[in-house]
Amino acid sequence: MTVKNILSAAALSAGLASAFALPVAAEEKTDFKLAWSIYVGWMPWGYLEDSGIMDKWADKYGITVDIVQINDYVESINQYTAGAFDGVSATNMDTLSIPSGGGVDTTALIIGDYSNGNDAVILKGEGGLADLKGKPVNLVELSVSHYLLARGLETVGLEEADLDGVINTSDADMIAAYATSDVEAVVTWNPLVSEITGSNPDANVLFDSAQIPGEILDLMVVNTETLADNPAFGKAVAGAWYEVMTLMAAGDEEVLTAMAEASGTDLAGYKAQLAATEMFFDPAAAVAQAASADLPTTMTSVAEFLFDKGILGEGAPSADFVGVEYPGGVTTGDAGNIKFRFDATFMQMAADGAL
Repeated sequence: MTVKNILSAAALSAGLASAFALPVAAEEKTDFKLAWSIYVGWMPWGYLEDSGIMDKWADKYGITVDIVQINDYVESINQYTAGAFDGVSATNMDTLSIPSGGGVDTTALIIGDYSNGNDAVILKGEGGLADLKGKPVNLVELSVSHYLLARGLETVGLEEADLDGVINTSDADMIAAYATSDVEAVVTWNPLVSEITGSNPDANVLFDSAQIPGEILDLMVVNTETLADNPAFGKAVAGAWYEVMTLMAAGDEEVLTAMAEASGTDLAGYKAQLAATEMFFDPAAAVAQAASADLPTTMTSVAEFLFDKGILGEGAPSADFVGVEYPGGVTTGDAGNIKFRFDATFMQMAADGAL
């Protein structure tokens, strides 16, 4: 993922749909566009496009689906929010804060994975989480890194106010920042975690996403009305995705090598990142995640974090501002303002062999 300035992007996105463009118009259509950015769990989207697998499934349903790589992660979400794309790869947290918080009704079509060690709090030198007290921490402010830090600090009875501040640092600058003498701790994600820990003997991982399993979800989210009006879109995307998941689960090295090279690493490096990612290769596992009793609790915690940071939609009166719906009609937040939906319909169709 490449994030330039998540603070300004989040502030901008709150009014993006109304100020700059309307959300994707709900209508029956045949041409669709998805955006994605570099991250271990999202590399299959690029492979879908390059291999022709997406085209094969789109042809089956008489549509076209273009999958476009965007190097700036937050910009990709902003463009989706503005209506330039029908879907985008995003985390659950960033979906809630940007499109859903900005009023764009959005559905998680595919739950691809959860971070299981890909995101980490790293201290330069010896110590534990408690030793972050009084130290500055570099991270992409208001991103999942910020959330991970907050969750880690909670485990040792600390909060952000106990630090010597957080320093907003682009992921593009994180490696260089770590190398400077005044940086004491960073929070980031792979492949940056692997680069830092692999080339700096003093890099000490204090806390990672494996300690909060299922909280940082990596998704393909789409415009709810577009999906409702065009079920063929959902079927084609789910069919293509799970064909690649089958290849990955079988350890197809040609496929994995292509993804590794596209992400700037080698096969061994990509496999190491996959080892810290709980991929839902089996669509039934993704369905189970969507219906998990823990997911509403997680999303409530995420909403509270976002509200506390002032980025849960413009003028949000409380952490319940945005309603989130789960399979079975369960909701959290404002049931009268449902703007984020975990819909297992198309993942279930894949599990049933019905695509």
